[in-house]
Amino acid sequence: MNFSRWISAIHGVVPWAPAWLIAAGVLAGVLILAFAMQDILMRVAARHVARAGVFLQMIFRRTRGVVRFGLVLLAVSALTPLLPLPATTISGMQSCLVAAFVVLIGWIALVAAHVATDSYLGRLKLDVSDNLLARKAATQVRVLRRALDTVILLLTAGFALMTFESVRQFGISIFASAGAAGIVLGLAATPVLSNLIAGVQIAITQPIRLEDAVVVEGEWGWVEELTATYVVVRLWDRRRLILPLSYFLQKPFQNWTRTSASVIGTVMLHLDHTAPIARIRAKLEEIVRGSKLWDKDVVNLQVTDTTERTIEVRALVSAANSPSAWDLRCEVREKLLAFIQAELPFALPRRRNETLPSQPELVRDALTQRRGAHAV
Repeated sequence: MNFSRWISAIHGVVPWAPAWLIAAGVLAGVLILAFAMQDILMRVAARHVARAGVFLQMIFRRTRGVVRFGLVLLAVSALTPLLPLPATTISGMQSCLVAAFVVLIGWIALVAAHVATDSYLGRLKLDVSDNLLARKAATQVRVLRRALDTVILLLTAGFALMTFESVRQFGISIFASAGAAGIVLGLAATPVLSNLIAGVQIAITQPIRLEDAVVVEGEWGWVEELTATYVVVRLWDRRRLILPLSYFLQKPFQNWTRTSASVIGTVMLHLDHTAPIARIRAKLEEIVRGSKLWDKDVVNLQVTDTTERTIEVRALVSAANSPSAWDLRCEVREKLLAFIQAELPFALPRRRNETLPSQPELVRDALTQRRGAHAV
């Protein structure tokens, strides 16, 4: 090998130095040079964005750790046979190196999956009003990526442990003779497995997506994050509601943006029976048409119920998304109340008190009517 020739040539120059020390020095120099070249390439890519592109910068940044780990493994594997150690120690170190190479392969698979998914997610436009398809794709990619990460980690850990003979035999004996322990472990891992399977189901069926407006447990907010085990809902008052993935497959909840981001808002008013509905309906249309929050789709006003004292009036208005719908509802409610107070005060709810005549008065009125009839 060329490496052995280099060691022999250097050993001829400095015969007093052992071969392993010369090899260690050479490998250290090669590693330092490789790390320096990697940093230089990253700086060049950062300075010349137009030429290298953001994707190339992301590759350099994501692969920095795995490349350095691989170089260190190569250096240690080349140095191990030259160390003045017993054969059993060398054999143990080589087993550890094999396990480390398995970890390196798993790391490479994780980095490749993340680079590919991040490149795809970077092309999605989530900051536009009509982002239904983008949110759908982003949800699928992120949930499936977390499931893939879990599978890669489990396989990597399993293959790395199987490189050791003692661990492999111990694992085989456990699976062969301890079926009850396996059942117990399976039952203990049920929540984790159920959430993992729920994540795959959510990615495929998509009852929720990222940035969906939902009402869960009586709280209103947006789906902020989807992990492998739980969902983070960002509430309207900046709190965070944490729920397991299986919740969205087992319990009912409201999704306001399931098919589109457009939302119809409701404004309820309680007015007097004498309220002129036609004038209030015309004022509602005037208010909504003058608002920037209206998406020019739905505006309507109806009398939905009556009681012995008031009537219930419902105004429907639509907006491009749930925050705009909330603001539009508040604006319509405030302006309608101001209009009614200023121009239609009699339409506000009020109580009517009527005084009935007493019994003597009723008798007197009846006699008066009878005498008038006889006089005629």
